[in-house]
Amino acid sequence: MNGQNRSDIQPGMDVYVILKKDQRTGEKTRGTVRDILTKSSFHPHGIKVRLEDGQVGRVCDIL
Repeated sequence: MNGQNRSDIQPGMDVYVILKKDQRTGEKTRGTVRDILTKSSFHPHGIKVRLEDGQVGRVCDIL
């Protein structure tokens, strides 16, 4: 799953996200979803989430 569909993501899931500061390099950060921030059901760049540690990024991979 690539993280573009909101229905695929639930709080508590382990995911890889790309943080805003890492968009140029594509570096992935692993974390656990705390909140889903994107309201639409689909986003081509990935659903934006807040991780348990407070970082915000777009989901690129779901574990």
